[in-house]
Amino acid sequence: MNGAFSSPCAELAARSYVALVHHPVYDKQHQVVSTSVTNLDIHDIARSCCTYGVARYYVVHPVSAQRQLVQRILGYWDDGPGQQQNDFRRTALARVCVQCSMEQTIESIVDERGQQPMVVGTTARLSPSDRVFSAPALRTKLLDGTRPLLLVMGTGWGLTDDFMATVDGVLEPLQGQAPYNHLSVRSATAILLDRLFAEENRT
Repeated sequence: MNGAFSSPCAELAARSYVALVHHPVYDKQHQVVSTSVTNLDIHDIARSCCTYGVARYYVVHPVSAQRQLVQRILGYWDDGPGQQQNDFRRTALARVCVQCSMEQTIESIVDERGQQPMVVGTTARLSPSDRVFSAPALRTKLLDGTRPLLLVMGTGWGLTDDFMATVDGVLEPLQGQAPYNHLSVRSATAILLDRLFAEENRT
């Protein structure tokens, strides 16, 4: 990359993408649903992506009215009153792109990068599989090549089993020290981005 990046992790982050999926996901009763867009998810995940140098953050929703809502929120900060209030917020939200499906999201990345991304799902449910990667193992795998990463986060009660069967790999679930395991998607995304793109610089 002609010395443009300060570390291999920075180079990897620059060819990585995050998608927040609102369908197909489960609700509490394990039914497949479409969840509503949450304002905080747009703002906070965008800020995490910007902090770690992720190329783009996709908000994926099949319902036109929900996509229009996201566009109105972005417009407020891009060319509305918000642009005078908080330049940092505007900078982060500039990385947000709205798509109606994962297929269109992947097509967008292929158009930009010229190759298929490695699609990696996330889950809070531990399920042993040869497709499950720890964050360091996934980072090492991707650093060996130039393939983009698409990290897929689910809303509601998580991505469906059918969707997870289509991905190239799964990040192992985050595990705390308590029996409680119900992080917000905003918190989980921030932790995973830190583990993927900042860990190598620590002692």
